[in-house]
Amino acid sequence: MIIKNNAIVADDWVVLRLNEQDSAENVMIPEGRVIVPLQVWLKQRNLLQERTEIGVWLASDERPETLKEDIDKFSVIAVDFPKFSDGRGYSIAYNLRARLGYVGEMRAIGDVLRDQLFYMQRVGFDAFAPRQDRSIEDALKGLADFSEVYQTSINSKLPLFRRVQRKGNAAASLA
Repeated sequence: MIIKNNAIVADDWVVLRLNEQDSAENVMIPEGRVIVPLQVWLKQRNLLQERTEIGVWLASDERPETLKEDIDKFSVIAVDFPKFSDGRGYSIAYNLRARLGYVGEMRAIGDVLRDQLFYMQRVGFDAFAPRQDRSIEDALKGLADFSEVYQTSINSKLPLFRRVQRKGNAAASLA
């Protein structure tokens, strides 16, 4: 189960993670919907680009610009958070949306906790795979932790002062 578009849904994608004995060039990719590591995509691109249901995931130390030429090939791009305190995935997601124009599913994977979801959504994530040892129902509530935001973001293009109509000061308008 994952959270996608503010709902808990069944996950029909498999995230491929390499074992110590696997190499990006030789790992076997199972049939079906698979999200492969960026390095696997780069090494097996010629074979994988023929598949219609392939996604890619980026580690926190990888550059989203690497996918610039292929970005439209993926219906899902995932960003791995190796630990809760590693915030580089936020920048990766923002750059994929704002600079590279990615419009497909953007999924947060790895050490994803409830406290992060609201902020992840603001930089462009629309799907979340919370840690297995946590309640997904509780994590879903994290998307609504705040009722209003001040700043612009991927999901809110105008700052608060542009979204709120304020009543003017009657005395000032007479002057």
